[in-house]
Amino acid sequence: MTEVISSQGSNTSPVSTEPLQRIKCQWCQGMNEKTALSCHFCGAPLDIKDLVSESGWREAPRIRDMTEIHFGDSTCQVEGEVVPVAEVNLSQGDSVYFEHHVMLWKDTTVPMSVMQLPGGTKRMLAGMPFIISVAASPGRIAFSRDATGELVVLPLHPGMELDVREHAFLVASHHIAYSFVRVKGLRNILFGGQGMYMDRFVTSNVPGLLILHGYGNVLERTLRQGESIMVEPGAFLYKDSSVTMNVESQQLTTGLFGGTSMNLAKMTGPGRVGIQSMYVHHHTE
Repeated sequence: MTEVISSQGSNTSPVSTEPLQRIKCQWCQGMNEKTALSCHFCGAPLDIKDLVSESGWREAPRIRDMTEIHFGDSTCQVEGEVVPVAEVNLSQGDSVYFEHHVMLWKDTTVPMSVMQLPGGTKRMLAGMPFIISVAASPGRIAFSRDATGELVVLPLHPGMELDVREHAFLVASHHIAYSFVRVKGLRNILFGGQGMYMDRFVTSNVPGLLILHGYGNVLERTLRQGESIMVEPGAFLYKDSSVTMNVESQQLTTGLFGGTSMNLAKMTGPGRVGIQSMYVHHHTE
């Protein structure tokens, strides 16, 4: 989509009639200069159309090597494609937080601290990280997961809430509030008891940047009001908080030994649901 904006001159300058054209990113809806090859806000290629299946799942954009993303006065450069790295250049006054073991390297000028989190014992028993590190400006710091997959860059606009499975978020800007939420009934069906809690990221009146890591390939689908799908719990990656998640057990009869059951997560819209094609079990620290 291209938007045309007429530029205006001041009283002392001639008025320009040349239109200012911008193109909208299909992934994050950010407006970019028409000549841009990748989105300024999420890094998605702007010269490639969304790839969407007949069932409505669209592929997360493959961010090109060395693409630069902007948030506030800071930048994030995505390096590599097989095991991608997010290198953040923190401007004065900015900071980011992350699970401490995903840090790859940092400048000596970057100070670090630990975020104070409530419910430490509950987080530990749920298999979630109970140490969240904070890196402040100025300087550069880089992050990576120890596995192949994709980086999913999600600019969060003011007033957004996003729920993310445990050990999936790579790094988030300090403007995003961090907490966790319990999902009743998921304790037993998500591998190893994990998933009773999910990370919740909330923005107030200031936008922020959230980067997730998905194993394998990442797909996203937007559900309409009241529309539902069944998701294998290991595939779940993220969802808008407006999407409800409930457990449903389905009995499968073999005819010989009686049968078995399959537990699935029922996701009901409205909102986005993100899945990953590969699951990796994590142990808490």
